Amino acid sequence: MNNVVWSGSWVAERLGVELVGDEKLSGLLGLALRRNPKRAHLLVSNVLGKHVPQSPTVVYGHGFALGRRVRELLGTDEAGRSVVLGYAETATGLGHAVADGLGLTPYLHSTRRPVEGVARAGGFEESHSHATSHLLLPENPDLLAGPGPLVLVDDEFSTGNTVLNTIRALHERYPRERYVVVALVDMRSAADLGRLTEFADEIGARVDLVSGASGTVKLPDGVLEKGQALVAEYETATAAAPARPLPDRAVRVELGWPRGVPDGGRHGFTPEHRTRLDRALPAMAARLAEALPDDARRVLVLGFEELMYAPLRLARELEQVVAAEVRYSTTTRSPVLAVDDPGYAIRSRIVFPAHDDPDDGPGERYAYNVAGAGFDAVVAVVDSAADTPRLHAPDGLLAQLSAHTGHVLLAVVPSYVPPAPSPERPTMLPEPLRGPAFSSYAPDEVGWLLQDLSDATLEAPTEEREEAIQSGGAHYAESLPVEYQPSEQYQALFHAALEVSAARMARAVGAVTELVLAERSPRPVLVSLARAGTPVGVLMRRWAQHRHDLDLPHYAVSIVRGRGIDANALRWLAAHHDPADVVFVDGWTGKGAITRELTEAIREFEDSDGITGFDPEIAVLADPGSCVRTYGTREDFLIPSACLNSTVSGLISRTVLRADLVGPNDFHGAKFYRELAGSDVSVDFLDAVTAHFADVTDAVDAEVKELLSADRAPTWEGWAAVERISEEYGIHDVNLVKPGVGETTRVLLRRVPWKILAKAGAGADLDHVRLLAEQRGVPVEEVAELPYTCVGLIHPQYTRGATGADGKAVTV
Repeated sequence: MNNVVWSGSWVAERLGVELVGDEKLSGLLGLALRRNPKRAHLLVSNVLGKHVPQSPTVVYGHGFALGRRVRELLGTDEAGRSVVLGYAETATGLGHAVADGLGLTPYLHSTRRPVEGVARAGGFEESHSHATSHLLLPENPDLLAGPGPLVLVDDEFSTGNTVLNTIRALHERYPRERYVVVALVDMRSAADLGRLTEFADEIGARVDLVSGASGTVKLPDGVLEKGQALVAEYETATAAAPARPLPDRAVRVELGWPRGVPDGGRHGFTPEHRTRLDRALPAMAARLAEALPDDARRVLVLGFEELMYAPLRLARELEQVVAAEVRYSTTTRSPVLAVDDPGYAIRSRIVFPAHDDPDDGPGERYAYNVAGAGFDAVVAVVDSAADTPRLHAPDGLLAQLSAHTGHVLLAVVPSYVPPAPSPERPTMLPEPLRGPAFSSYAPDEVGWLLQDLSDATLEAPTEEREEAIQSGGAHYAESLPVEYQPSEQYQALFHAALEVSAARMARAVGAVTELVLAERSPRPVLVSLARAGTPVGVLMRRWAQHRHDLDLPHYAVSIVRGRGIDANALRWLAAHHDPADVVFVDGWTGKGAITRELTEAIREFEDSDGITGFDPEIAVLADPGSCVRTYGTREDFLIPSACLNSTVSGLISRTVLRADLVGPNDFHGAKFYRELAGSDVSVDFLDAVTAHFADVTDAVDAEVKELLSADRAPTWEGWAAVERISEEYGIHDVNLVKPGVGETTRVLLRRVPWKILAKAGAGADLDHVRLLAEQRGVPVEEVAELPYTCVGLIHPQYTRGATGADGKAVTV
């Protein structure tokens, strides 16, 4: 026999109010009375986490389940194009949870807090509410402009007036074909049931409704007057004496909130934000758990008015890691009568002054069902705009909580700061760096999805770097080699090589670009792997412009062996372009390590972010290792841009990934060597190749026709050769075998080489390699059977004065 008293029975008995509908309705809702001239009764949700402390898993689960039902209703395609809009203040957390259930869906909730610097994208009135005006303040003004479905989420659907006001206001500005209304409970009267259908016909759009339970409220005649009289009677009888000043004993806990993640959904919350928050939650919950007293048996995580989602997620994570019973609720601006009776939904209330800044409505604020609930500790979660002196005042929230629990913790989430005005669509990630402020390339040639580390000291002597890398003490991407300054003899070799190979490069650029246009996308987004891929990406962009009058977007991103591609760069690309149009570009393949690295990195990114569509296959100028199927040639010839470092790559360094310089929400870094401008040949190199485009058009057409009909499946013969060489020369580490002209050149410029293997009969393509080897005292060994023109070897156990596998001293 269930003897639990329904928390609506007190109001029902005195006013004659009835709930009629689903059997589970009384479990979801209780009743209370409020000071409101428009509606006396208040439906109090037991699973919303607003007035009634509840398990955060239960609260989140109800919203998430509704989101899953909307996803089933819409189907995968429409769900992926939808936007979720929640109502302040009560349904902000519920709307977030619905968006989570839908999947990769951006979220926005209305707000009553005006924010300077953010333009209104709309607004509407909630006629029955205590505070009626709602603002829509998305950071990205295009958030509501898409053609996909708009999902509107509220805690209850009563008359439907609020939803109709919202849709009417938004449809005039952002018309769309479909809307979905979501509510925990559908409490429309019989008279209201047909209004939604009539309204949908009026605006010419489909409007669906998804709810957790349905029913209606039966109100007798004169209920408003009776309710107001009851409120006046009981407020007088239960009036408390003025609160005595109390000390603020709250202990502040630094959460370590992830940078770049908004505090809530007032200005938009993207799938990217959701992913970052998910990753940071365990560490934040651990900090809260550590700050709680060991003997705490009941803990309340108390959110703040519209700030419901962040504390809900923190509470849900905390519930998983502590033995204590965890409950969740939030403060509110809504005045409700408190009656300490088990048949009444609001047993107690704490009253304190508003502490928001800007204060959009001074006066009292409330926390219900906290006093007398037996909580051993309360974790108050506010955003930094609400961390004001009024919060810490003797009559403020923290002091009032201290009177009802032995321990109060304060966790502050950083408030949203509007970005500086920008003519481009704003994002939480910075816009690409461009020349001449960063690189010597023209601004339209390439956008660098990197951060500028030009002021950092990153260079280290080559021998020290090699020792640290091979000993495991440092990763190669944590420092930079000292930039090689070519002698006059070496510069002359570069210019001679460029003169000889420019036409061959132009043919390869044309061939690979035509393959991309034919097989990958008619309007590809070129994304070069910085830095070797960047000159090639610029040249491919120039070919598309020259031959097809296409103005292709081109970016450069960082990929680091063993660390993967810059995930923040991928997020930026996904926010601005269709991932299916992205084509990754590199200069050449060696053994194919970066090809494999990119494939694995894209797979991990899809798993972590849920963003799909990026094709990991690289398009390269030269594929001597037979690692890809989109290439301009498979010959291992000298690509002049491999002969130099930054001075042929826009004066940009190799990319850097170091924890003290690159945070989890930053792009990888690089330096701009402005001081080397006098030696820069980056644009000269591009212009020399571009000058041959017109001459090689016919040859490119013939090569592309042949390539399109050929079997270009990778054979990975280069990888097999590297494994064989690694064992034959006693190295036993393929990462220390660098095949091909380009990779061998890098070994001589950046690493501590042991020896160079050169294909017997190789001609002028190796002139610069022989010169570098001579300058560094590195032997060049001619080999008859070699699939590459040359191979650079790094000794596997580098120390100062080490000996090689043949017993000879390694020259450093």
